[in-house]
Amino acid sequence: MTDTARRTSQADSSSYASFAKQQLATLLPELLLSGQLIDRSGMAHLIGAFGREGMTQVAIEEWMAASPVYTGRMRAALGIDGDGVVDMFKCLQLDIGAPPQFMDFRYVVHDEYHGGFVLDHCGALMDVEPMGDDYVTAMCHDIEDPTFDATAIATNRRARIRPVHRPPRMPSDRHPHCEWTVTIEPDRDELPLPEVTLPVLETAAADVVLSPIDGAASDGLVDYRGPLVEDLVFGDFAHTALVRIAEEVALQHHLLAIGFRLSVTRRAGADVAREITGKQLIGIAGMTSERLRDALRLGDSAADLVTVLRAHPILGPRQYTGVVVEESGSGDGVRIRVPQDSPAQRDGGWMDLLTPEFTAPLDAMVCGVDSRWAVAGARLSDGELVVDMARGEPRKEAGEVAIVRFSSGSTFSFADRGRAVPLVPIPITPIG
Repeated sequence: MTDTARRTSQADSSSYASFAKQQLATLLPELLLSGQLIDRSGMAHLIGAFGREGMTQVAIEEWMAASPVYTGRMRAALGIDGDGVVDMFKCLQLDIGAPPQFMDFRYVVHDEYHGGFVLDHCGALMDVEPMGDDYVTAMCHDIEDPTFDATAIATNRRARIRPVHRPPRMPSDRHPHCEWTVTIEPDRDELPLPEVTLPVLETAAADVVLSPIDGAASDGLVDYRGPLVEDLVFGDFAHTALVRIAEEVALQHHLLAIGFRLSVTRRAGADVAREITGKQLIGIAGMTSERLRDALRLGDSAADLVTVLRAHPILGPRQYTGVVVEESGSGDGVRIRVPQDSPAQRDGGWMDLLTPEFTAPLDAMVCGVDSRWAVAGARLSDGELVVDMARGEPRKEAGEVAIVRFSSGSTFSFADRGRAVPLVPIPITPIG
């Protein structure tokens, strides 16, 4: 086999296509939760640098920059081509801002343009409530108002998402945690695309071509054109669709990181943004590896580590990052190859942070599989950052990972809720 053929083969095997259908169905809730935990990783460092108000503004800009872009991509990928509340809710079910069960959205549809939802459980609230009402208000009021609308306009610019009630909870055990209405009115002014979204639309991530879905596949759904279901059952989708969904969810991570880094850069300059985004990356890299290992019921061997790394959203999707993961040596080591000329490198999100001198995110990533795995060496070679992993003495996890562990998402378990149940519209009953 030629070197070019070898590299092509290895790159192919490092994509989500190398996973079986049931593995992908297991991975997808984990990938969505990983995206939610990005903020648990990044916000602590923002608070340290800018205080609560600065953290709030970065979070607003981060999500407003990314969510219209990745929501539009998911709509196109899965044929969610309507402009009503059902279409919006379908997109939310595939959004890293609303991972299933952890952010337990329960939807109601009244008609094509009217509906709502409650959060039967809000993992983000559980994380923030111990910090006090000021932080709860920042998340549930200051951040949610503009970012919910930014997500909604990807479906219809006349959509509005407004609260019925929301935290701080009164009484303190109020349930459900919050309730929101969704309305789309034909005579309402359209919301503009947020200014912070515009530079993200110019990135390679916004229009990178990912794996096409084979519309002729017979092993499950190839789109989400059918009825809205109360809970997505990922196993109902065809393998080809699951591959594309996984790639899109991984890309959502990178789009959020781009929005985060751009916001911090505007506030504090490129050097500070690089430092804080690097800390964010270390934290989410380690926690996600640990959860992926457990979800796939893997051990600590080199082969197991390769499997986790090939599933890791930070290293994918391959079409965007170009990253190749392989066993090295006699099977007792692992090598990660990160091309220095890729769409991800050019976008300036996470991947261009990695250098021979800064491999801490990869170190945390492999430590999350087993504390004896560590970076053994890193070098630039033939246009790639080549990082070798070897097993040594057990190590303490990075402090950045320990911060993420404070989130209830670090130990959250997904439940099997059975088959997908179509959501039946409930007409609004006139008063009087």
